[in-house]
Amino acid sequence: MSVVVTAGFAYLFHVGALPLVPSRAALLDFEWWTVAAYAVIWFAAVMLRSYRWRWLLEPITPVPIARVMAVALVGSGALVLLPLRMGEVVRPAMIRAPKLSVWAATGTVAAERVIDGLVMCLLLFAALMSAHPLEPLPEYIGELRVGVALVPRAAYFALALFAVAFVVMGVFYSARDSARRAILAVFGLASKRFATWLADKIEGVSEGLGFLPRPRFLGPFLTATVLYWLLSASGIWLISRGGGVPVTLPESMVLMGVLALGVLVPNAPGYFGAFQLSLYAGYAMYKAPSLVVERASVVIFMIYLIQTLGTLVLAAASLWWLQREPRAERCAEQASG
Repeated sequence: MSVVVTAGFAYLFHVGALPLVPSRAALLDFEWWTVAAYAVIWFAAVMLRSYRWRWLLEPITPVPIARVMAVALVGSGALVLLPLRMGEVVRPAMIRAPKLSVWAATGTVAAERVIDGLVMCLLLFAALMSAHPLEPLPEYIGELRVGVALVPRAAYFALALFAVAFVVMGVFYSARDSARRAILAVFGLASKRFATWLADKIEGVSEGLGFLPRPRFLGPFLTATVLYWLLSASGIWLISRGGGVPVTLPESMVLMGVLALGVLVPNAPGYFGAFQLSLYAGYAMYKAPSLVVERASVVIFMIYLIQTLGTLVLAAASLWWLQREPRAERCAEQASG
């Protein structure tokens, strides 16, 4: 499936005359200091995103910060490497701590995705209200007949979807005892053993939502989430100026949001195709078609290169550290003994 998706996107870019690799002239005309600055901003944002997971895990059990961040970075690398967002299972499977089950860790990851999406969509909605797109919105991206008007519609739909998901998550946590009794009553008619197993797993997932009614965990997590998205948007604002397609801060927020929505759905390894097309659609809302193809292509290429290679390098380094961690723990125990 991922091969088919990759081939389909490659064909779309060929038909639409949207360059995956920018021209040499566009590369030579790039302000390269903005590439280095963007890499620094992106690195800071990634570290913050990895660190904030601690506030979701801590209500269950304390986990060393280094381990939390290392597993989070490996999980990000898995999302890049594996198709169809199969990398989502890596973090719950890899995190280790007393009293922390795989199902509880899964609950924290699911909650993180829902809150992440809701905060991002709220920022995207505010940016869409503040920015001033082209009028009328183009019906083509390059030579590809894709109406750019789909972008705000998708943003509003995503906002409604994540808002509903957040409410459902809160109801699920508050009614977890009733849910357990209902599962035992319904599935117990067929198999008490299966009903008990299923109820235990559902209860484990709900345990991962224990941060919701606790402001001292939810507050810092929300603050870090907002800061993460603002950093991401500021990086796009800076590197866009370096590439000759300057955008305002609200426009960069739209670009950030469109990119986040584009890579959120199951797609090919490396987010190939969805990543580039999302940014092309975002730029097409505010810039002339010729500028999108000639100038935005190099910015999109740089963003993709930095994020993909940077994520894989950080994931590889974190995996190496995690493989050495048990040995270091054993040595510390022997030394203290």
